[in-house]
Amino acid sequence: MKVTIDPGSISGCIQAAPSKSMTQRVYAAALLHKGITTIHGAGFSDDEQAALSVVQQLGAKIVSQEAGTTVIESAGLVPVSTEINCGESGLSARLFIPIAALSDKEITITGQGSLMQRPMKQFTHLLPLLDVQVYGTTNQLPLKLRGPLVAKNITIDGSDSSQFLSGLLFAYCYAASDSEKVIEVENLSSRPYVDMTIDVLRKFGNGVSHENYHTFRIDPSGTIKPDDLEITIDGDWSSAAFWLVAGAIAGDVEIAGLVNNSLQADQAIYGLLHSIGARIEWLDGKLKVSKSRMKAFEFDATDCPDLFPVLAILAALCTGESYIKGVHRLFHKESNRAESISEMLENFNVPYSIEDDSFCISGVNTLQGTIIDSHKDHRIVMAAAIGALRANGPVDIEGVEAVNKSYPGFFKDLENVRSARW
Repeated sequence: MKVTIDPGSISGCIQAAPSKSMTQRVYAAALLHKGITTIHGAGFSDDEQAALSVVQQLGAKIVSQEAGTTVIESAGLVPVSTEINCGESGLSARLFIPIAALSDKEITITGQGSLMQRPMKQFTHLLPLLDVQVYGTTNQLPLKLRGPLVAKNITIDGSDSSQFLSGLLFAYCYAASDSEKVIEVENLSSRPYVDMTIDVLRKFGNGVSHENYHTFRIDPSGTIKPDDLEITIDGDWSSAAFWLVAGAIAGDVEIAGLVNNSLQADQAIYGLLHSIGARIEWLDGKLKVSKSRMKAFEFDATDCPDLFPVLAILAALCTGESYIKGVHRLFHKESNRAESISEMLENFNVPYSIEDDSFCISGVNTLQGTIIDSHKDHRIVMAAAIGALRANGPVDIEGVEAVNKSYPGFFKDLENVRSARW
């Protein structure tokens, strides 16, 4: 599907989409929690729906789903299927592989689309060390395994993705029943996402701590399991980042539903915009940003790589040369984002280069009207749509259905703050 976006300004208020990263973690915790979990404000993106489907396949029951509230009842891990489909969600796969390994049943973990090419080598290496049988050596999905996983003191490499550690922390909290277990982590990336994992686990009564993000301790003696829980999902800074940049380059916008001082890594966009001269402020619980003249910047996106596509658009419309570090985190996303961001910048006629581990982007006044191939990547779709607001002509974006992965209401929200031609 193709959408044409005409250049122009925006003005209005948008309700932040729910944090899909938090939602998927809460669903995983609700599966393992023996009792009822009431979840307010969960979203309906493809990734969130995939996680909800997985927890049902692993034994949880959806008691009700109405008025923005989902009620889950679980007796713990009791698989009702031998095949678990994680859709196209890398987070769901990496959370639920070690969780499924807690079972003594043979279970196949699979997925769809680009997820089938994403690396799972960490698990094919680590799970056998935890007494889990892993069948197949391709280091990609589908992955067949049989537990039960036995929590042991281990050392892992955290440089590729923090999601492997998050999955192990969930599994260890429910497998380490006799004594404290320790996971040593080398070169951990995306630390804020691990903070989110630990926060969710603690909300569900689990004893988890860490020492400088290197030594993670899972202490069963610190576990206090409540019968019933009630959780509210925060607004998503990752999705909101597109609107914050849109306001800064093309008008003004208010975002409702965000939590200040959030654990989400992508809240870093707030500090960055403030530092480069954007007119951004909290007003009556909403975050407002208005069109501004902004200077070039240097920003390390290693811990928040999902910001990269929209940061590339922001840099393209700042004065001077900007450097965005962390290119090595871009290769195994829905697309190879080093390539898809490069192609997007080329089509928008923005000078850039990749130097060492950084994009160097030279700011221009106006982007070129063009055609953008999203490569089925939701964040490329949204970044291109925001960039189109400052183009010198219409921008055709192909493959826009990809936004359903994380933010199915994106184009409706865009239409509400300006006119979009379909």
